[in-house]
Amino acid sequence: MTRDGVNTPPPVGGTTVAGSPSRRLDSGVALTTSIVGLVALVTGFTTPPRSGPFCRTDCLGYPYTDAVAFVSRDYWWLYPQSLLVVLVLVLLVRIHAVATPRAQGFSGIAVALGTVAVAVLLVDYVIQLAVLQPSLLRGETAGLSTISQYNPHGVFFALEDLGYLLLGFALLIIAGVFPRRSRLERGLRWLFLIGGAVTVAGLPALAITFGADLEYRYEVAAIAVTWITFIVGGLLLFRWFGNPVTPPPTAVPAREEAQRLPR
Repeated sequence: MTRDGVNTPPPVGGTTVAGSPSRRLDSGVALTTSIVGLVALVTGFTTPPRSGPFCRTDCLGYPYTDAVAFVSRDYWWLYPQSLLVVLVLVLLVRIHAVATPRAQGFSGIAVALGTVAVAVLLVDYVIQLAVLQPSLLRGETAGLSTISQYNPHGVFFALEDLGYLLLGFALLIIAGVFPRRSRLERGLRWLFLIGGAVTVAGLPALAITFGADLEYRYEVAAIAVTWITFIVGGLLLFRWFGNPVTPPPTAVPAREEAQRLPR
């Protein structure tokens, strides 16, 4: 497309200018992610640990069947957390959609890792909500101890460790999408780099430190870092999505381009 004799490239990554419906949607998703992240943070850290290394009083022991006394209060945090991880995946997809062609290699890998991470986490959370809660209430407790969220070395925390490790890698890689042209983009780049690096490095560091007693230490650390990263990141992305798309500095006058073509 040309205008006044100058080639005008399409918006980067196929996006439209600020104020368009897609940009408003992207900004809305970013802001919603930040709000839901804050709700998840509050509900998560107001749910007291009932077992494991951080439990101080009235701790549950194996086989954790006494947890029926805490249904459904102890499962509230899983609802905003499930919504948060879905919103995070949507954000990764939308960042990929507006990324420059050079950066879409990074964003595409981040979306792939995020998809696996979110799938693992959602399966983990749905099992707690749709299997553990009703089973505890009905007294059907045989075999539940291994998958219970109260088991500090059970399947629940193993899946969370995997999910947040992959999400940490996704954060590290998505940072490559943001150039250093503005303070906002530099802030996003460093936020995702630091959040991703701490999340990824936390697992081997804690595993080496605590060994078989790792339990849910990494899960707590990874969730806290991820929540904070996406609360702050959602606010920054709200501004980033709202900015007009600036064409890359590759536009050349049509006459100059025509002169370059072989005759």
